[in-house]
Amino acid sequence: MPTHVAVDAMGGDHAPDAVVEGALRALQRPESDLQLTLYGPEDRVQAALQAHDVPANVPLAVHHAPDVIAMEDAPASAVKTKRQSSVHLGLQAHRTGQADAFISAGNTGAVMAASMFILGRISGLERPSIVSFFPTLQGDFSIVIDVGTNVDCKPAHLHQFARMGTIYARHVMQIDEPSVGLINIGEEPGKGNEQVKVAYPLLDGDDALNFIGNVEGGDLLHHAADVLICDGFMGNVLLKFGESMTTVLSTMTKQEMQRQGLSNEEQQLVAGVLGNVQKGFDHENRGGAPLIGVNGSVFIGHGRSSARAVEQGIHSVADLATRNLVPVLEDAFAAE
Repeated sequence: MPTHVAVDAMGGDHAPDAVVEGALRALQRPESDLQLTLYGPEDRVQAALQAHDVPANVPLAVHHAPDVIAMEDAPASAVKTKRQSSVHLGLQAHRTGQADAFISAGNTGAVMAASMFILGRISGLERPSIVSFFPTLQGDFSIVIDVGTNVDCKPAHLHQFARMGTIYARHVMQIDEPSVGLINIGEEPGKGNEQVKVAYPLLDGDDALNFIGNVEGGDLLHHAADVLICDGFMGNVLLKFGESMTTVLSTMTKQEMQRQGLSNEEQQLVAGVLGNVQKGFDHENRGGAPLIGVNGSVFIGHGRSSARAVEQGIHSVADLATRNLVPVLEDAFAAE
């Protein structure tokens, strides 16, 4: 049975055109087993569809959602007042079982607020969180939680992040015994601010965690741990810094090649090597980040998402929906 994904057609800087193209590309993959519904103003979505040769039997529907949540809208206000938005109606479809998952590259705060309002938090879990994936020198990834959902956290929240991250790594990434590290300014248990000092013994004393201790910034990309824990303030700074590296390295490399007088052929060779190195930092390779801790499968894409990012994000959230993560989290936090 195909996985039905509700897609926010108005999410992102390049919506609806990039979203529509990405949705069609996702359906055209040979391995695709999807059914998609695009949520947005019907006239605008249909106009974007008309730019493509859409087969008559493609499993794609359009659901009229006249309200549009803009990037600059205040999240709480938008969720309350724009009840006919693509975000609101798409999440409603997910909540009622009409869709198995939801994805949006729109206003991150509004998507998070609407997800918690419509889908609800998993019982016992205080703070749903966004998970991100950091490339490592080993050629794989460490997951970082949280990367912006919760900028002010208590030590107990970091403990819950560690438990959520462990479950995600085990059930979605298929890591048998995921290791957990606490991002800090030193390796010793007594290092850091009060938040991480108090969180350390909580993580260390939890037998359900494979806690390996503190992890310094210089070790983040060396796969010091499968799961890296921090509050959303630090996590978002790390995420944005990582995203900036591709542009900075490309610009610096181009300037240096010109200074060195490299030929066009030599510059193309170097650019190709650099491009391969930078792939791990490219958000489009995963298409977004999962919001875990809500009663559903939700992916939040980058505001600059291209059609390729939307395509990948749709497949990523469809895969997440098949992993049955919510029941596992419900069982884990039932006693909280």
